[in-house]
Amino acid sequence: GGGGGGGGGAAEENKENERPAGPQAGSLGDSLGLESILPILQIVKESQQQHGLRHGDFQRYRGYCSRRLRRLRKTLNFKMGNRHKFTGKKVTEEILSDNRYLLLILMDAERAWSYAMQLKQEANTEPRKRFHLLSRLRKAVKHAEELERLCESNRVDAKTKLEAQAYMAYLTGMLRFEHQEWKAAMEAFNKCKTIYEKLANAFTEEQAVLYNQRVEEISPNIRYCAYNIGDQSAMNELMQMRLRSGGTEGLLAEKLEALITQTRAKQAATMSEVEWRGRTVPVKIDKVRIFLLGLADNEAAIAQAENEETKERLFESLLSECRDAIQAVREDLKPDQKQREHSLENDSGKVSNIQYLHSYLTYIKLSTAIKRNESMAKSLQKALLQQQRSEEDGKRTPRPQDLIRLYDIILQNLVELTQLPGLEEDKNFQKEIGLKTLVYKAYRCFFIAQSYVLVKKWSEALVLYERVLKYAHEVQSGTGAHTNSLKELPDVQDLITQVNAEKYSLQAAAILDANDTHETESPSQVKDGKPLSERFETFCLDPSLVSKQVSLVHFPPGFQPIPCKPLFFDLALNHVAFPPLEDKVEQKAKSGLTGYIKGIFGFKS
Repeated sequence: GGGGGGGGGAAEENKENERPAGPQAGSLGDSLGLESILPILQIVKESQQQHGLRHGDFQRYRGYCSRRLRRLRKTLNFKMGNRHKFTGKKVTEEILSDNRYLLLILMDAERAWSYAMQLKQEANTEPRKRFHLLSRLRKAVKHAEELERLCESNRVDAKTKLEAQAYMAYLTGMLRFEHQEWKAAMEAFNKCKTIYEKLANAFTEEQAVLYNQRVEEISPNIRYCAYNIGDQSAMNELMQMRLRSGGTEGLLAEKLEALITQTRAKQAATMSEVEWRGRTVPVKIDKVRIFLLGLADNEAAIAQAENEETKERLFESLLSECRDAIQAVREDLKPDQKQREHSLENDSGKVSNIQYLHSYLTYIKLSTAIKRNESMAKSLQKALLQQQRSEEDGKRTPRPQDLIRLYDIILQNLVELTQLPGLEEDKNFQKEIGLKTLVYKAYRCFFIAQSYVLVKKWSEALVLYERVLKYAHEVQSGTGAHTNSLKELPDVQDLITQVNAEKYSLQAAAILDANDTHETESPSQVKDGKPLSERFETFCLDPSLVSKQVSLVHFPPGFQPIPCKPLFFDLALNHVAFPPLEDKVEQKAKSGLTGYIKGIFGFKS
């Protein structure tokens, strides 16, 4: 259990334990439902969201459950003995005079469940903790069974009975799922799903939201159980669920990713080799097999993504998996270093299989990064074309400079592609990369020209537009046999059409700007940079006078020459003869014994 919290938090938590207002539940016929406080699922969800599970902190939630249990027992005077001796007590139907007794058992189940989930996180690095995990889940199921049994009493209303059954089915399904008893887990999850769907249909939309969320949470588990039982279509449904989840984070997204990875791990056992650019290489590393097996699914999911946020999240997930696969290959590559160098000498530059596999994975990573940056560039281009500047919302307006940076990164990735080991002699590959480089150079050059147009540098922009046309014509003349490899790239013909239109508008804007500078310039609107103190006699419309950076005087003031303080040199002093003063100076007293004695006794001569 956790220690006591802060004073404010304890006061707020104590309110949860107060007996709700309403009819007394003393007699046997009274309805004693948790709905007078909150429904079971709502209690659980709100407690979880407010005490750690928003960030996946199960340990914090477990501490909260322990503290709330202690306060409930104290409030109900339902203590388990004293400081020196433990005396076990059970909640029975006879003492069920307060709905907080049901809450007591619910918190017991939640505490055991949260501890199990905490151990599940730790079991990734410490497998022995899995045994403790299963023990705590069994404990949670035991408390849920007790809650369901007590809710069968006549004192509990129908809604609370159904919620207790659904809660029991959910925890049972989680336990069977961890034991990999797929059929039993699927039955329990289906029972839980059915109850929550009925509850969602029976109440208002606001109350139904919570039940529908729980149904969405357990749906991936049901499909995964179905896949393990033998339903091969379940994998596709899991992928669709990941797409529908959009940009959501947290437990549901993590659960989907984990289930998809587990499913691919089973399929990867049959994969032994991969072919790329006419060469077949064996794949012995499990992590690489799983990644390559899911590559087509991930690319299809990205293509089907409904919005940019979902697409960006899927791109990041794919790149993360690819980096992990590359790291696994790199670890195998280190002990193979000497053997690889030997094979390079004997096979006239032909790289080893493991090195070629590394090049293939690096190619996937760089190609995915290019696609992601191109997708971001397209969304920025749409924003630039729409010109919807939402300054009121405080959003940053997209600029051509943002696109230039993206195309710089794309060009750098293309340079890295040309340097992949094993592809230096592949003329077709090098030709494809060269054409792609020209396409992206043309687009980068176009947006540099656009940025010059914004600052009215007409001549520089015109020269850059000509350079764009040069690159585009080179791409068109060199495409030929590489049409299929370039079909995913932006169409340069559209770019040529756009550049020709921009050139004419640029020339017109340059002529108008030249006329405007002669006609509209007037002394009353020209600011010469002088501070206000130096131009009192001249009228000038200066908007900066009402801003925070107004120029009133030069500060700090500049240095000015001033006359120096005169220095006095007394040259005559060296030539002055002073009068003798010996006659005015008193003769020095004679020294001797007499003078010494007189000096001691203070006698004066």
